[in-house]
Amino acid sequence: MSASSLTHLNDRGEARMVDVSAKDVTSRVAVAEGQISMAPSTLDLILEDKAQKGDVLAAARIAGIMAAKRTHELIPLCHSLALNKVAVEFDADRDAGQLSVRSTVKVDGKTGVEMEALTAVSVACLTVYDMCKAVDRDMVISGIRLLEKSGGRSGHYRVAPEPESR
Repeated sequence: MSASSLTHLNDRGEARMVDVSAKDVTSRVAVAEGQISMAPSTLDLILEDKAQKGDVLAAARIAGIMAAKRTHELIPLCHSLALNKVAVEFDADRDAGQLSVRSTVKVDGKTGVEMEALTAVSVACLTVYDMCKAVDRDMVISGIRLLEKSGGRSGHYRVAPEPESR
């Protein structure tokens, strides 16, 4: 891939913010996910709201929402966006000791919200780690990825389903 094919580089290979002024405003949605694995006893503390630092899921949800709103301050060259919606949801697998985090972000704008959805998931996972590290330093954050995006010139994208195990 050449520097000229990357939108955040000019012809000389210098970083630049993409000019979106000529683009149409469209409804855009992005969905991202990630996981944080931990000891089942740590997940029990979270789900039973017995963590010493308080309601882990509420704090992680708020942190993820705030992070999505501030993505342009964290990721160089991202546009600031007036987001319409940021949702952060959790799904727990007690037996595996795994908490899945999913974020959905919506905007009516000239550029997509993939980075906002990914940032929300990342910061939500980091918040879970921060609030539980006193009892479980072996937690692992993994699998942060874009699941789906729609809107804009590049159209709809959905991650290919993983093949079923046999």
